[in-house]
Amino acid sequence: MSDELQAQVEQNRQLILDAKQKGTGSTLLAYSKLSGPGWLQSAITLGGGSLAGSLYLGIIAGYELLWLQPLMMVLGIVMLSAIGYVALSTKERPFHAINRHINPVLGWGWAIATLMANMVWAMPQFALGTAAMQQNLGLFSGENGGILCTVILFSLGAGAVYFYDSGGRGVKIFDWTLKIMVAVVVLSFFGVVIAMTMKGSLPWGDIACGFVPDFSLLTSVPDTYGKFLADSTNPGFWETKILSSQRDKMVTGAATAVGINMTFLLPYSMLKRGWDKDFRGLAVFDLSTGLFVPFMVAVSCVVIASATQFHGKYDAGLLVKSSAERNVEISNGATSETSLYEAKRTKDTVASERDFNKNVDAVLKTQADFKYDDVAKLQAKHDEKVASRRDELIAEKSADTVAEQELQDPNLGLGFGPLDKRRNELAKADRQLAAMLVGRDSGLLANSLQNLTGPGIAQIVFGIGVLGMAVSTIIILMLINGFTICEMCGRPSEGAMYRFGSILPGLTGGIGALTLWTSQAKFYVAEPTSIFGMVLLPIAYVTFFLMINSKSLLGEHRPEGIKRVLLNLVLLLALIASTIGAGWSIWAKAGWYGVAAVVAFVTLAVVVHFRRRKPAAE
Repeated sequence: MSDELQAQVEQNRQLILDAKQKGTGSTLLAYSKLSGPGWLQSAITLGGGSLAGSLYLGIIAGYELLWLQPLMMVLGIVMLSAIGYVALSTKERPFHAINRHINPVLGWGWAIATLMANMVWAMPQFALGTAAMQQNLGLFSGENGGILCTVILFSLGAGAVYFYDSGGRGVKIFDWTLKIMVAVVVLSFFGVVIAMTMKGSLPWGDIACGFVPDFSLLTSVPDTYGKFLADSTNPGFWETKILSSQRDKMVTGAATAVGINMTFLLPYSMLKRGWDKDFRGLAVFDLSTGLFVPFMVAVSCVVIASATQFHGKYDAGLLVKSSAERNVEISNGATSETSLYEAKRTKDTVASERDFNKNVDAVLKTQADFKYDDVAKLQAKHDEKVASRRDELIAEKSADTVAEQELQDPNLGLGFGPLDKRRNELAKADRQLAAMLVGRDSGLLANSLQNLTGPGIAQIVFGIGVLGMAVSTIIILMLINGFTICEMCGRPSEGAMYRFGSILPGLTGGIGALTLWTSQAKFYVAEPTSIFGMVLLPIAYVTFFLMINSKSLLGEHRPEGIKRVLLNLVLLLALIASTIGAGWSIWAKAGWYGVAAVVAFVTLAVVVHFRRRKPAAE
């Protein structure tokens, strides 16, 4: 620790001790001045995963799951407080403390899982940041725009890490930069909810009820879908599909509250500042304010906005026939009241059509009298003819003119193919449910809010918020990876090794965003990545639970008596919640292979535990 940092630590310590002598108010004021690591946690948790998780929760369940993310954050803060307490009480670096006092399998598992999460999670952040710049803000949309956006995001992340590693004044600049970015994110989404409130479009009674936990949603779908399910041709199919999607969204929302890489960041960011046992109260305050408050406000606002605009609703344009078909329908006596297809198609409709057709085809495959594969082959031939017709028209006119023509007649005068006809014949309720369950991203949400904020304003507000989320998360992922690489190599968290480790997520994230996903998939990759993170989280939680109860590690600082009992109860609750989420994710996504991997990991940890104990017993 440099002399400058040591002097700053002692000055901060004295500020805390003096404030405690004056009372609670002075103590909280002192804590407010010294906060920092909690805001680092806020910067990473307010990323693409939180945005995707909140957006999807609002779409699938309306206001009924507003409680999920704040509850998981509270449990996560308990676990983070536990590892912070251990680190500040012992001044030991957690990775080495776990290996010596708990179990090296858990220590290395924690570090490797964190490294994997950093590398994987960086990819959708770069993709999300690029999408925000190009789709929401209208920047860098040229041929090499994606590359330019990636370079900008990487440069911002690398520059921020350089300031942090420089120590002293650099850390202060870094802290204030992140606080400003978090504030921008929160204010962007808060502003949208304020605009919706001013328009009188928010049912605040229902919203308030949404913060009351309702665990029945793990096994049942919201009442919103009831009428549509009753009128559909296959209610059981749709209920299973909605419930499966709902559980995925719940896991995504829970996983993005506290990720395993956040658990690695907290203790090392505190130790790097020179904090010790005198700063334990500050650590809890910092997490409660710098992490919980911005997170709850931001994610709640996104859930509210998406629920209001999307839940139980659909783009009626997805039910539209071509203009020629509509004319035939009307000539046969259909009116705007009886026609299923009176709405207009838009560019947003076209963007959602692939998901819509996929949902419709899924229910068609359940019909015993319908040979889906044979009809799909005939449809593919029809689609080839439409594509050839499109090329001919573009040669005669222009791509933009043909695109406008396709909004009125997607088949360009060639009529419907055999599969399209069967899709159009499906019951209205089935098609409505298929339309409700299409994927939406932040661009579609912004478009849907234009009647509240005016054309363009919603896109700019959301673009700034989404870009802030992506940039702040990229910065923190790079920061965490520097700590992780240094710990695994047994090197101090500074200098060339630290900067090398920090650059790695920037490289994997930028290259992955450019090469692994198409533009349509950039936003949706946040969900599977979040589920991956949920699977890894119990590794950290089990480790922290064992650490807070280790006498050899904590010595006189181990909690005792009723305090220890209460703490363990809350820690167990957090551990059980994360294990249930991880277990469901493993079984749903990997089946017996996932179970086998978990059994192998646990077996290895048990074997190492007893082999390490054996020499001591002798």
